[in-house]
Amino acid sequence: MEKKTAVYICTGCDIGKSVDVDQLIKSTKASAKIPLCRTHAALCSSEGLAVVQKDIADEGVNAAVMAACSPRVCEREFGSLNLPVLERANLREQVVWTHPPNDEDTQMLARDQILMSCVRAQKVERPVPFLPEGLSKKILVVGGGITGMTAALEASEAGYEVALVEKEKDLGGLARRLHRSWPTKTPYCELEPIDLEQTTAQVQAKQGVRVLVGAEVESIVGAPGLFDATIKQNGSVVSDRFGAIILATGALPYDEKKLPSLGLGTLPNVVTNVTMEEMAHKGALARPTDGGPVNKVAFVQCAGSRDKEHLPYCSAHCCRTSLKQALYVLDANPEAEVFVIHQDIRAPGQAEEFFRTVQERGVTLLRGKVKEVTEGSDGAVTLRAEDVLLGQDVLLEDMDLVVLATGLVPSTRTEFDDAEALRKLAPKGSETAPADPGRPPATALHLGYRQGPELPNLKYGFPDSHFICFPYETRRTGIYAAGSVRRPGDMEQCKLDATGAALKAIQCVEQVARGQGVHPRVGDASYPEIFAQRCTQCKRCTEECPFGAYDEDEKSNPLPNPTRCRRCGVCMGACPERVISFKDYSVEMVGQMLKCLEIPEDYEEKPRVLCFVCENDAYPALDMVGMLRKQYSAFVRFVSLRCLGSVNLMWINDALNRGYDGILLLGCKHGDDYQCHFIHGSELANTRMSKISETLQRLMLESDRIRIEQVGISDVDRIPAIIQEFMQTIERVGPNPFKGM
Repeated sequence: MEKKTAVYICTGCDIGKSVDVDQLIKSTKASAKIPLCRTHAALCSSEGLAVVQKDIADEGVNAAVMAACSPRVCEREFGSLNLPVLERANLREQVVWTHPPNDEDTQMLARDQILMSCVRAQKVERPVPFLPEGLSKKILVVGGGITGMTAALEASEAGYEVALVEKEKDLGGLARRLHRSWPTKTPYCELEPIDLEQTTAQVQAKQGVRVLVGAEVESIVGAPGLFDATIKQNGSVVSDRFGAIILATGALPYDEKKLPSLGLGTLPNVVTNVTMEEMAHKGALARPTDGGPVNKVAFVQCAGSRDKEHLPYCSAHCCRTSLKQALYVLDANPEAEVFVIHQDIRAPGQAEEFFRTVQERGVTLLRGKVKEVTEGSDGAVTLRAEDVLLGQDVLLEDMDLVVLATGLVPSTRTEFDDAEALRKLAPKGSETAPADPGRPPATALHLGYRQGPELPNLKYGFPDSHFICFPYETRRTGIYAAGSVRRPGDMEQCKLDATGAALKAIQCVEQVARGQGVHPRVGDASYPEIFAQRCTQCKRCTEECPFGAYDEDEKSNPLPNPTRCRRCGVCMGACPERVISFKDYSVEMVGQMLKCLEIPEDYEEKPRVLCFVCENDAYPALDMVGMLRKQYSAFVRFVSLRCLGSVNLMWINDALNRGYDGILLLGCKHGDDYQCHFIHGSELANTRMSKISETLQRLMLESDRIRIEQVGISDVDRIPAIIQEFMQTIERVGPNPFKGM
C-alpha cells in the first residue's frame, strides 16, 4: 500500500499551552519528511474528526499520526476514521502533564514522541487476517456435571452447536452425590432441593446439544477454530471439528487416606462430608458401626485444607456444607447435640443469614483445632481440641459420628500433593508440577501439543492463566476452564463460571472467524510471519512461546498455528536471526524508531534513556502518573511494546551503539501469581537481560546501564521513583562512551 501520511496535533488539554506547536510542525516536516501537518483545538471532537475526514477525501490520506492524548483513550472516536494506519503520539499524559510547561526539554520530548510515531506509521503495514478454510464454531464441553451442563445450555441458547462429553454413564458429576443445597433464595434460611433431574432433562432435550455419555476424549489436535477431536463412546469412535473447548471436569474429594491422624480409614464412625451427603441422601443417618442413632455429632472443619502438609488453600464450600449437614442431623433428631470445630466460618454474602439460622438451631461452634481423635470400646469417638477463645483444650466425648470437612482437588491432578513440595521438585520454568512417580495425573483432553497432552497445572494444581484479568482463560488458546476444576467453589459459583466460560468460547470462535486475536489483544488481525530461508532451527520460538503457537517438523523447522497465537511477540524477541515479524510490529520497525531520535552530545549534559514499556500494566500506570500530574525526568523516551518478552536483544545493541546512556525496561510482575498477561514474557525478558549484562561487562560498559523492573498497573507512586533512581545511576556512571561514534 502506498502511504499518504499526515500528522495532526491537538492543542487542547494543556498541550497548546505547554509546548510550541508551530515549532513541532516545523520539526516534524523537516525530520519525518511529512509535509501535511495540521492542528486542532480538540481532535477527538466531531469538528476535529471532520478535519481528518476531509483530508482523507481530498488529499488521499491513508495513514495518520494523532499527536494528542494517550492511545488508551478516545479509541472509539479515532477508530471511527477507519484509517488503514493510525498511530497515536502521547503528548498529553506523557509530556505536558508530567513535565514543566514551555521548557526546552519538554519541547524536545514532544518532538521525539511525534517523530517515533511517524516512523512507526511509515513502517507498519495493515495486517491481513488469517482465515483458513474449514473453520468451525462448534463448542466442545468436556465434563457433564453442573458446570458442563450449564455451559452447554448457555452456549446453545446463544445459537451455537455443542457436544457435551461425560465419561460416566449419567450426567450430574459430583452433584449426584449431594442431598440438599444450602439456601440460595430469600430469606436464606431453608435448605433447598438439588433439581439435578430437571437440568439433566433440559440438556438432553436441548436442540443443538449433542450429549455423549460413557465417552472420553481420545485426542484433540489443531488450534482454535480447527480443533479436531476424536471421542470414544461405548466402543465406537466419534470425530468432529470444534472452534473452542470448555474443560469442566470438576473436582474430587481430597484423598481420605492422607488423614489418618483424624481417624479417617481407622475409625469407622469418622466419615467425610461427601459420605455424610450420601448417608443423608439415602435417608440413613446412623452410626456406621452398628446402625445406631446419631445423637452427638462433631463436624471438623479444614480437615486437610489450609494446611501446608495437605491442601494449602480453602476449598470455598466446606463451611457452608457443614452448616447444611448440621441441619440434616437436627432435622432428623431435634434433640441431637451438634458441634462444629472450626478455624473460622466462611459464609460470605447472604450466607451470613444461613449461618445465623444454624446458630439459632442450637449448634455449638468451637473455634480451634483438633489435636487428637480416639475411639472408645463401643465405637464412640472422643475429640481433644484446642479452644483458642478459652485458651485451653476441651474434650468432646462419646461422639456417635465425626464428619471431616475434606477439601476438593481439581480432577486435572488427582494425585495432588503438598504444593510446597511440588514447587521444590519442579524444574525451574516448568509449567507442570511433577506427579507422584508411577501415578500420573488424570487426563481429559489428550492434546496434540508439543508442550504436553493436558493443560498446565499451575498453583495448587489448577489449570488457569491470568487470574485477575482473564478468568477462565488457560495457557492453551481457545480452551477455557470452568467450575471446580479451575478454582475451589460451590455449585452457584460453578454455574457462574460456566456462563463466563461459554461466553469466552463464543468470543473466541467469533474472533477466529474474523481472523482476529483473542485476549488480551482482542481484535488484533496480525500474526507472526517467518522468513523461513534464514531460520536456523534453534527452536527458541517453539520452546518459549507461552501458548503453543508453534509445532516442529522432523527437521525442527517451526510450524505456526496462527489461531493459537495471542500476538505477544515473545517469539519475535526470542529469535536470534530476527526472521519473525508482524505486519505492524517488527524488530526492524522498533529499531528504526529508536534510531530516528537525535542524541545530545556529552557536553550538552542531556542524557538519553530508552524505556521499553509493557502495554498491559506499565503503560496504563504511566498514564495514571500523568493524570495525577506527577513529574519525572524529561530525558526518558518511552517505547510501548506488546510484551516485554518481545524485546529483541538487537534493540539493546542498536540503542547502545546509537549512544543512549541507559535502557530501562518496565514489565508486568511475574511469579506464582502469573501477573504477566502473556504468562512468562516478563520473566523471559529478565532472563535475557541478565545474560546481556555479562556481555556489557566484557565490552567495558557498566551493567548498571540496563535495568528491568516489575511494575503493576497500580504502581503510580513507584514509577516516578524508579525513573528518578535510574537517572541518578546514569549520572553516576556517566555518558555512554559510544555516544557520537
